[in-house]
Amino acid sequence: MSDHVLLIEQPGDWKPHFPDYPVVLAADYLTHPDHAAGKSRLRVINLCRSLRYLSVGYYCSLLAEARQHKVVPSVRTLQDLSRKSIYSLDTEDIDRKVARVLGRKRSGLEPTAFEITVFFGQCAPKELREIAQQLFTVFPTPLFKVEFRLVGQWRIEALKPMALNSLDAEQEDAFFSALETYLKRPWRKPRGTRSYKYDLAILQNPEEDLPPSNRAGLNHFVRLGRTMGLEVDLIDRRDFGRLAEYDALFIRETTRIDHHTYRFARKASSEGMVVIDDPDSILKCTNKVYLAERLSANKVPTPRTLVLRRENLLTAEEHIGYPVVLKIPDGSFSRGVFKAENRAELEEIGRRLLKESDLILAQEFVYTEFDWRIGVLNKQPLYACQYLMSRKHWQIVNHQAKGRLRQGGARTLAVEDVPPMVIKTALKAANLIGDGLYGVDLKQTDRGMMVIEVNDNPSLDAGVEDALLKEDLYRRILEDFVRRLDLTRKR
Repeated sequence: MSDHVLLIEQPGDWKPHFPDYPVVLAADYLTHPDHAAGKSRLRVINLCRSLRYLSVGYYCSLLAEARQHKVVPSVRTLQDLSRKSIYSLDTEDIDRKVARVLGRKRSGLEPTAFEITVFFGQCAPKELREIAQQLFTVFPTPLFKVEFRLVGQWRIEALKPMALNSLDAEQEDAFFSALETYLKRPWRKPRGTRSYKYDLAILQNPEEDLPPSNRAGLNHFVRLGRTMGLEVDLIDRRDFGRLAEYDALFIRETTRIDHHTYRFARKASSEGMVVIDDPDSILKCTNKVYLAERLSANKVPTPRTLVLRRENLLTAEEHIGYPVVLKIPDGSFSRGVFKAENRAELEEIGRRLLKESDLILAQEFVYTEFDWRIGVLNKQPLYACQYLMSRKHWQIVNHQAKGRLRQGGARTLAVEDVPPMVIKTALKAANLIGDGLYGVDLKQTDRGMMVIEVNDNPSLDAGVEDALLKEDLYRRILEDFVRRLDLTRKR
């Protein structure tokens, strides 16, 4: 039996000159017991004429998911595409790219609307191919139409699934070319003779300058997972369309809201997968304005902090004084964090940051030789590190150093050797977010402990965070995935 099938609604939809692929009628797929008892890794491509709610095509996707077949489009995708109010939320960042690409001046008269067809993320216009791929990543559908409209600036007006029987000869050639390319991408690396209880995807970006886990750390997760009943695959942003084939997702790429990492987390959560970082944790941790309010409301000690707008920028001078640290709400790894020594710098940095965000954060500057980082997993301390400031700099990471970025050193300590107040304060802060994996940054001062931030995506680097625990650090995290997966199976 093939590892993939193509579903069609009418026998005539598959024309005599079409390539030789395993094709099944939708009615047979819905009713024939062989398909119901088929292998769970079957890849189903739903090419039914109609995919509307409660149509034959809709039920094909619904039953495919119930049979644990890997189907495109999924029911969730069909629901998202049925309402513009839903899918427009996912295309906001793509619309900005559309505006840039289509907004370039051209000679002569320009249309105010046009459309393209997208086959498995591929389209004819060269300048729109990246956009087509992004749309397919967010809404994995075999063939759909994208309508663009010029309203002040170019944007996506509508996304509409297409039917195979509606294609002309030229479109048919393009469709089958794209299908062939798509099917060559494996959904799963070939398995050996050993079977695994669960499948874990680790989202990572090999091109990232400061990834949350270095390559050696990722390799530990892959190797140890397979000794614990977990098939661990490293995936990247291009694998959004096949995310649902996994049981769990572990995000090891720096997270942001307006970013594919958040879409991965949200998609995984909606599919009922175990996911770290979960979308709620990303929302809560990546925005420093939210985090500051949450910590303050629960009396977690922090440096003096103010939320600033254009109108009250100078209140930082009155209530905090100089030097003052200014932060954009969604920075990470010391990015978007600046120090103002006087009013001129406060106004210059503040104006610059307020172009990116309507609100920014001002925080009291508290210098220490190192920051504590307490790793917390499932509301329990996991590891403890001291991150030293970059040489001749006031931050751990110096993004302004000439050439490559510069980082300070690190010391790893046993959790039991850390002052109890450090652990107690870290747990209080992390437990306000959830029961996932967090890294709490703290400063130990003469005025007591101060929480700087809670990270939803803490560093797990081989040679640093695992310096004492060694492989046990990775094993504990993987054991927690198994625990959570066992719980979901019992429900």
